[in-house]
Amino acid sequence: MDKKNALRVGALAAGTTLMMLLMSSPALALTRDDGDDPGSGLSVIETLGLYVFLPLVIFGVITGLVMVLDKSKIRVEKPGAVKTKAKAGANA
Repeated sequence: MDKKNALRVGALAAGTTLMMLLMSSPALALTRDDGDDPGSGLSVIETLGLYVFLPLVIFGVITGLVMVLDKSKIRVEKPGAVKTKAKAGANA
C-alpha cells in the first residue's frame, strides 16, 4: 500500500469514527424516561468480576474443554520438514 492510499484509508476511518460519535447523543441519557427504574450501582469488585474475571474464566473453560476433548491424534508435517531419525541398519 502506498502512502496516498494509506492516507485515504486513514481519513476514511477517522471520518467514519467522527460521524459515529456525533450521531450518538449521550446527552439524551441524562433525562429520565417514563418507566425508567435503574437499580443500584455495582461496586468496583463486582464490576471487575463481571466484565474482566468472568469472561477470562469462560474463555479458560472453553479452551480447556477443546484441549481435553480434542480427538485428532494425526499431526500433519510440513512438506519441507527434514526427519532427524535415521533408519535402523542404514549405512552412510
